[in-house]
This record gives sequence, structure tokens and C-alpha cells, in this order.
Amino acid sequence: MPFIRFMQRTFYSLENPRYRIMWFGTLFSFLGMQMQVLARGYLAFDLTGRNSALGGVMLAFGLPQLVLSMWGGVLADRLPKRKVLWVAQGVIALNSAWLATMIEMGMVQYWMLVVAGVVQGSGFAFVGPARQAFISELVGKERIGNAVVLQQLSMNSTRVIGPSIAGALIGIHFIGVAGVYYLTTLGFIIASLTLLKLPKGEPKRKSGRSPMADLLDGFRYVKGRPAVSQLILVAFAVMMLGFPYQSFLPALAKEQYGVGASGLGLLSSVAAIGAVTATIFVAAFAQHQKAWFAQPVLAAMFALSLIGLGFAPNFPMGLVAILFVGALASAFQSLNNSLTMMLTEQEYHGRVQSISSMSFSLFGVAALPIGFVADHIGLQETLTLMGSAAVVCIALLQIVARLQHAADDRLAKPVVLEAAAGGQ
Repeated sequence: MPFIRFMQRTFYSLENPRYRIMWFGTLFSFLGMQMQVLARGYLAFDLTGRNSALGGVMLAFGLPQLVLSMWGGVLADRLPKRKVLWVAQGVIALNSAWLATMIEMGMVQYWMLVVAGVVQGSGFAFVGPARQAFISELVGKERIGNAVVLQQLSMNSTRVIGPSIAGALIGIHFIGVAGVYYLTTLGFIIASLTLLKLPKGEPKRKSGRSPMADLLDGFRYVKGRPAVSQLILVAFAVMMLGFPYQSFLPALAKEQYGVGASGLGLLSSVAAIGAVTATIFVAAFAQHQKAWFAQPVLAAMFALSLIGLGFAPNFPMGLVAILFVGALASAFQSLNNSLTMMLTEQEYHGRVQSISSMSFSLFGVAALPIGFVADHIGLQETLTLMGSAAVVCIALLQIVARLQHAADDRLAKPVVLEAAAGGQ
């Protein structure tokens, strides 16, 4: 049966019991994170009424990741990955519990959201590289592409139910935002406990060098591999210019469409449904030989869908647009991560993944200035501008890559001719 073969090809990495444990543990962590993203944005806008405030909490989350993610990659390649994940997840859980208590006591202020964002961003700067590097050890090189995409699927599936649950609970008086934060704390704790059933994740190669030397070695490794560099640069452009749309969904729901918390949950859920659907297809074909050519196409289509969201005049049209935005964003991100990991040697997985994940940090950093632009020219106009800028950057990167490839071919021809002449 074609459908059965398709499903087997899509989920075959979950046949590995150790990867399955990690996948389910990560599912709880992502569920907590997605519920908290909505609750944090709703609370920030409720406290201040400004789009720039939404950008501010995203900046607080993104900036420490930008600064620390490379060191997270170094630790993932130098230390047991389970230990790195355990410590980082514990810090994230404690941070969530503290903020929940402040909200419950009626003492929460905007600056607390900023501080909590800094702590959470710092934690995820170490979680991301260690988790991705751990995947390759659990499943092996022959399944890594599929396993990385399935990891993305676990995140996207929580985006379907997480915002809906959070939006519904915020509307219940005796639960509210504080209750949502307590539930996110529980998700982080469950994720930490599942780590106890996994191997230590010892580094592939013991390094006798300093952490700084390992850090520089990671940059040299990426620089020396044009295919990996191209994937990372496109990810930087797309995520920095396009992905901040997620930060402004609370303002889009409340100001533009007038639908409140329940409408915000629906917008997020529809985007996540598109994301899950797209990721399932990417998981089935992630290791196909044509996957490389699909990456820039998906990037450009995502940017165009963001322009469509900017032109959506009402809530129903906004739901249609956000479906495509969520689907194409996830398809691009999951395929990009999969290709990056497949093209990287295992001993460099942590550092290369940390460089790649800096693009996610940049989206948090870019959210603040984009928020100021939205406050001055309007949110929908800003979304259109974001998508247009992303299209231009993607096109320029593709042109540069083709010119570089042509230059390499021209340099290689004399060598080939000389070798041929010498053999005659």
C-alpha cells in the first residue's frame, strides 16, 4: 500500500527506542515552550499595549542565544550531552516556576518578562546544540536526516495544541496566565526526567585543545565547506527577516482583527497545523537527492506567503494566509536543519548546529527594531516589508552561490587539462 510505505518512510527513525524516548521528552519540553510563548506575548502586550514590548521580550530571549549558542556547541562536542541537557533544562524549569509565582502573587512587571527571557534564552543556547548532536549518536548517520526532521515535527505538533490550550486557559479566571506558566514548568521537568533513560552521550572525540580553540575550529570547518555555509546563510536571512512574524501575532489578533486571546490561539494553531502537515512530507523525503534544490524554493515561497499575510484584510483571510506561512516556514527550517546535519561530520555536529541556530537567535534580536517599525507604519505593512526583504536576500545569496560555483569550475579546468596533458 502506498500510504503505508509513505508512513513507514516518514517515521522510521522512531523505531529506534532510545531516539523514541528522547523524541517524547522533547515533545513535553516543546509543549511547555509553545504555551509559554503565547502566554508571554499576551502578558507583555497586556502590560504595555505596545508592539515594541513584544519585540523586547523576544530580544531578551534571542540575544543570549546569539552570544552563548556557539559555546553551547563547544560544550556539546566536549562534554557528555546528557549532562549538558540536564543542567540546561533544570535552569529553564526553575526560571519558569519563578515567573509563575510572580504572576500568581500579582507582582509581575514587564522587566521580569525581560529577565525571564534572558535566562530562558541562555538555557536554550545550550539545549539546542546538545540535543541535535545527541540525535546523530542515537540513530546513526543513515537516519540522521529523517530524525532531525521528526524532531522538528515534535515541535510543530505542540504548536497545534500548545497555543490552543494556553489561549483557553488564559481565558479561565482561576487558571489564567499563572496557571499556564505552572503547566509549562511541569513540561520542562518531564523533559528532564526522560533524559535519565538515555546514554551519557560521550563526545565523539576527546579534545586536548582549549574551548576557544574548539570554537575557532568550528568556524573554520564551516568556512571550508561551501555547501554548509550556503545553508546557514540562507537560514540567517530567512529567519532574521521573516520569522519575527511570530512575535506579532498577539498584536495582529488584538489590534488588526479584534479577536482577542481565543483568536490568537486559533491563528497560532492554524499556522501549526500547516507546519505539522508540511514537516510530515519533508520527513518522508528529507534524504532524497533532490532535497538540496528544494531548500531555496521553500525559502522564497515562505517569504511570499508572509507578503500575503500582510495583505490579508480580515480574520478569515488571515487564517488562510497563516496556514501557508506556518507550513512553508516549517518545511524550510526542517529541511535546512536536516541538510546541514547530513553534510557535517559527527564530531562537529554541536558546533555547526550552534552556528546554524544563531539564525533563530537573530530572529529574536530583529524582533525589537521590527516592532518599532510596526508601531510607526502599521503591522500589516511591516509584514509585507519583511517578506519583500527576505525575497531580495534569498535571491542575492543564490546569485552569489552560483557565481562562486562558476568561479570554482573555471579554476578547476586548468588543473584538469594539465593532468590530462601529463598523462599523454
